[in-house]
Amino acid sequence: MAERVAACTACHGKEGRATADGYYPRIAGKPETYLFNQLQNFRDGRRQYPMMNYLLANLSDDYLHQIAAFFAQEHPPYPPPAPVEASAAVLERGRALVREGVKERRIPACAACHGAALTGVQPAIPGLLGLPRDYINAQLGAWRNGVRKARAPDCMASIAHELTPEDINAASSWLSAQPLPANAAPAPTPQAQLPMHCGSMTQTGAAR
Repeated sequence: MAERVAACTACHGKEGRATADGYYPRIAGKPETYLFNQLQNFRDGRRQYPMMNYLLANLSDDYLHQIAAFFAQEHPPYPPPAPVEASAAVLERGRALVREGVKERRIPACAACHGAALTGVQPAIPGLLGLPRDYINAQLGAWRNGVRKARAPDCMASIAHELTPEDINAASSWLSAQPLPANAAPAPTPQAQLPMHCGSMTQTGAAR
């Protein structure tokens, strides 16, 4: 299988650990169903990136499951977080968004879904640590602008539409500055009921 995913590691780095340019994200160790959902989203046009859309266009769900399972089982070490140029006020705003949300604007805390450790939750919620600031910015911006989509109801799109550019910058700055915990694996289950109904959690391709 390692030979069959060479096209993936050419961009996403050895074992899917990401590349130093900060453009291609880490896919190693992400929940298998999350990876499958993203592969399916690229194939079916809910996510737009021409190279990914082209590579996946004719692949079956079974093949996508095999790719997702391969990278979900890879666990190379994480590098230390890159230095972030942000003021203390911006970082505190980011911490508050991630840890507490903004109740009056109906923005749930990132940790309410992505786990208290922010390392993701099985079976389909990714971790938010170990990602470059620019990548987080780009993905939140894509959801906010309707470029990135997921199965309905698309909870991340709903949240991103409530975020200002300043919110996005603060959250991405804080997240990208955080070190990884010793055990960076996704949590086995959510600690509490999720604050929103998400189509990617209830209509996953987990069943084969």
